[in-house]
Amino acid sequence: MLSSIARSTSRMGLRARYMSASPSATFDLTGSFELHNLESGPSTTVTHTKDELMEQFELMYTMRRMEITCDNEYKARNIRGFCHLYDGQEAVATGIQTSLEKEDSWVTSYRCHVVALMRGGSVKSVLAELFGNIGGMSKGKGGSMHFYNKEHNFFGGHGIVGAQVPVGNGLAFANKYKAKPGEPMNVAIACYGDGAANQGQIWESANMAALWKLPMIFCIENNHYGMGTSMDRHSSISDYYKMGNAIPGIRIDGMNVLAVTEG
Repeated sequence: MLSSIARSTSRMGLRARYMSASPSATFDLTGSFELHNLESGPSTTVTHTKDELMEQFELMYTMRRMEITCDNEYKARNIRGFCHLYDGQEAVATGIQTSLEKEDSWVTSYRCHVVALMRGGSVKSVLAELFGNIGGMSKGKGGSMHFYNKEHNFFGGHGIVGAQVPVGNGLAFANKYKAKPGEPMNVAIACYGDGAANQGQIWESANMAALWKLPMIFCIENNHYGMGTSMDRHSSISDYYKMGNAIPGIRIDGMNVLAVTEG
């Protein structure tokens, strides 16, 4: 299966050479953003080169093929324990990776395979981890929910719902503490789902981030379900980007990788 992924990626590169020779294209993102506590938002017109677009496509395609492979192997009982997949949300992680610097800190939930892939991992090291192999990113001891790569500023994979957000606050505090006067400050991002959005520890983290002016991004990946429970049944508010009160928020179309990158 891994060799078929490699062959497909190779064929993609071959097809790319026969695409339009235009060096760049402009895209309209009207309707992709809604603002909270912001006077102005991201640009609704963006321009990208063909190489940039192909790089994003190839990354998302690899993510999807990898996750579907994991799904099949889990159902065949070759992957044991938990297996939390990310297929369908590739544009979110890819857009974040495109817009962040390598020195920025990233912590996420237990749907962490693709973040591990982008932050120093490979398809081989991700699958090795899921199969409990020593060649995995966490030496085969972490499994689906506990990938980690400090060298590439990826701080997990967390199995407890919402627990990664206070960790993200700590990373943001460290980035602010270590920042040198007059130089850009690295940010921290904590990703979590709508099912975790009403956790008390998240509200406490938001309060501290606003109080201490931390370089912290709270990223709610709203797929409308907390496990099997619909958003309408588990939350009194669906406009999650407004939940930060004093913290500015942006609702971004998570199915549009260009919108995520720009936002």
